[in-house]
Amino acid sequence: MDELSAAVSSASHRDFSAIRTRIDARLAELLPRDDSGHHQIGNAMHAGTLPAGKRVRPILLVLAAQDLGHDSNALIDLGCAIEMIHAGSLIVDDMPCMDNASLRRGQPTIHRRFGEDIAILTTVALLSKAFGVVASLEAVDAAIRTQLVACLAEAVGTQGLVRGQYEDLREGAHSRSARAIATTNELKTGVLFGATLHMAGLVAGASEGQQRSLRRFAIELGHAFQLLDDLTDGEPDTGKDAGQDTGKSTLVALLGVEVTRKQLIRHLAQADACLAEVYGAGSQVSRYVHQLFAKALPSLR
Repeated sequence: MDELSAAVSSASHRDFSAIRTRIDARLAELLPRDDSGHHQIGNAMHAGTLPAGKRVRPILLVLAAQDLGHDSNALIDLGCAIEMIHAGSLIVDDMPCMDNASLRRGQPTIHRRFGEDIAILTTVALLSKAFGVVASLEAVDAAIRTQLVACLAEAVGTQGLVRGQYEDLREGAHSRSARAIATTNELKTGVLFGATLHMAGLVAGASEGQQRSLRRFAIELGHAFQLLDDLTDGEPDTGKDAGQDTGKSTLVALLGVEVTRKQLIRHLAQADACLAEVYGAGSQVSRYVHQLFAKALPSLR
C-alpha cells in the first residue's frame, strides 16, 4: 500500500495535466454559451461543467484506451461526453429535493446561482449534449457508436445513476447493512466509472476478457472513490458543504473511520490487480490512480 501513497513521476504528472487541459479546451468548444443574458441555460452548462473539475473520468478513458494501444481525438470527445453526464448528475444531486447542497467545487451550486428551474433544464441539456457528441463521432465505426450510446444510456438510466440516487434518497436515512450501502455506492459512483472504462475498451478494440477486467476495476475504483468521499465529508476544504452526509447511513457511520479506511485501501489493491490483468505492471491508468489517492490516504490515518 506504500506504493499507492508514493509520489508519481513529474513526467507522468505533466502527461495527465496535458490531457486535462485538452479536455477543458474541448468542453469549452462543445458547450453552448449565451452572452446576451436572455437565455441562461448555456451559461449554467458552462458553470456546472468547467470550473475546477478534476476530469477524473475523461482522463481515465483516454489513458485506458492509450494503454490498449489506441489514441485518437475521438477519445477527447468521449471524455467530454462522460464529463457532461457527470456534471449533470452533480447538479441534480445538489438540488433541494435531493441533497440540498449550497456549494460544489467551491462555488454556489447551480440551483443556488441560477434557480431550480434553470438547474433542471441545464441537466437535461447536458445529457442531451453528451449523447449528441457520442452519436456524432464520425471517426468511430457506426456499430461502435451504437454500442457507445447504449453504454451511456444504461449508465444513466434506471439500472444506473437514477436507481442509485433513488435508493440513496429512499434508504439513506434508514439503518442499512454494509452490503446494502455498498450496492448503492456502486450504483451512484461505480456505474459511470464502468461506462468510462467500457467505452475506452470499445473504441480500443479490447477483448472480452479485457473488458471484464476493466469492469471489475471500475467497480473497485468506484467503491474507493465513494469511501473517500464519505471519509472526507466533514472536512472544510473539499469544495462542498461540510457534513453533507450527517444523518445518512454510510459505511463510515456504520463501521467507523479506521475500518472504512482499510476497506478503501483494499478496494484500491483489488483495482490494481484488475488493471494488471489487462496491462501488466506500470500502466498509465495505474499511475494515475496512485496519484489521485496518494495525498488523501496519509491524511486518513
